[in-house]
Amino acid sequence: MKFLKAFGQFWYDFIIGDDWKIAVAVVLALGVLLAVMKAGLLGDTGLTLLGGAFIVVAFAISLAIDVRPKRK
Repeated sequence: MKFLKAFGQFWYDFIIGDDWKIAVAVVLALGVLLAVMKAGLLGDTGLTLLGGAFIVVAFAISLAIDVRPKRK
């Protein structure tokens, strides 16, 4: 049982890490890319560029949330 707990903690730390918002953004971006791929709207290059753009925008939003001034 100790092994299963350690295994679960490893994967949680590996996937979630320090910021859960980035992990959620990556999952959402992959979901959108999967939907676009299944619909056949873009080729390989378009999917790559769209995926990269999603990840960069998601990281920027997460960073903006984290550095905004705290309200009193």
